[in-house]
Amino acid sequence: MYYHSASFYEFYLNTGGSVVNFVFISPNFPSSYENFCIGLHENGVNVLGIGDAPYDSLTSQLKAALTEYYRVDSLKNYDQMIRAMGHFTANYGKIDWVESNNEYWMELDASLRTDFNIQSGLKSDQIMRFRSKSTMKKYYKKAGVPTARCILVTDMEAAQEFIAETGYPVIVKPDRGVGSEATWRLENDEDLREFFRALPEIPYVMEEYISGIVETYDGIVNSKGEVLFAASHISPNAIMDMVNEGIPCYYYVNNKVAPDIEKAGKKVLKAFDVRCRFFHLEFFRLTKDIPGIGKKGSVAGLEVNMRPAGGFTTDMINYGQSADVFRIWADMIAFDEVRHSFSGPQRYCVYCGRRDENSYTHTDVELVDAYRESLSLTTRMPDALSGVMGNRVFIGCFDTIQEMNRFVRYAFSPSPYVPSEEES
Repeated sequence: MYYHSASFYEFYLNTGGSVVNFVFISPNFPSSYENFCIGLHENGVNVLGIGDAPYDSLTSQLKAALTEYYRVDSLKNYDQMIRAMGHFTANYGKIDWVESNNEYWMELDASLRTDFNIQSGLKSDQIMRFRSKSTMKKYYKKAGVPTARCILVTDMEAAQEFIAETGYPVIVKPDRGVGSEATWRLENDEDLREFFRALPEIPYVMEEYISGIVETYDGIVNSKGEVLFAASHISPNAIMDMVNEGIPCYYYVNNKVAPDIEKAGKKVLKAFDVRCRFFHLEFFRLTKDIPGIGKKGSVAGLEVNMRPAGGFTTDMINYGQSADVFRIWADMIAFDEVRHSFSGPQRYCVYCGRRDENSYTHTDVELVDAYRESLSLTTRMPDALSGVMGNRVFIGCFDTIQEMNRFVRYAFSPSPYVPSEEES
């Protein structure tokens, strides 16, 4: 059930008798998250893991970073999670932190903090301002950042009244969904009727459609609300269309954060009173004037997420920004500041996810041969994420956006949903 990787007494002596007890939920998935644990361990934090994977399946690096690992049958089994936390408390004393850095387990993290009176991080009564898309709106308003009009979906009549104000298309999505799952664009009355025929029992919201490109503000904030590090990534194609229509999945980490994205991002962080967290804020860069929202090129709020961006984005930030966000986060936890310096080029880092069912002009081997010097990572996406992100992953870094766009065209040809030759 539980496994020691080191003697706690030896750990206690080596850290001078002052140990921060940190429980990391699901430290092995996604696989890169073991780097959070490694960074914490190297900063003198006592890292305790809870997961559903067999201990022997953990990497040697993760085993070395964990003082102890408690295996549960399922992270959804709250009784087992309580027993795991109780075991750690009995053996190591008061738990100082509980975190998964994973939106899927965000409410679990909050429940454990509440039940074990852990003061760092969000409690159960605070979590909804970050989980509910409808609740987020008032905080955006407080920040002075415009957002799309929105209603909770109740019945057909209310939806029709809303659409009479906004017009088609409208977006419908779970009020507490993760990413773009179960999100659709309704184009007409028939789409609306079909949506209500199959309406899930979970709460849904309906929003006016915003014509824009998603641009993010990603980073780490300390206990004082100071941004210790930030980056930004851009999705030229709508994530919803990548999920529902299977169009090419590509996006890129910008070589720098746009000033208006940074300004809006810091206002939103202050309005939500974000502290001691990784953050992933999504904005629209408007592609046309929208009354009540803004002019073409301006910024509007989309969603707030209190965790790292998904997939390989954390790795992409590291590749493109010559940084180590895992270590920066671990520095924030241990010291409330960045203790490690990073220097190097700031480049465009792009993700291309090719789908197994699609045919492309250039084979994977040809793609690698043509761009070998620019590629930072080639791998397969786990099946659980491949519906959104594609199956075969190619991540590369480029000095100019023109070079990056040529790579995207080469990767996805003959698809029309890529940068044009003029952009390349």
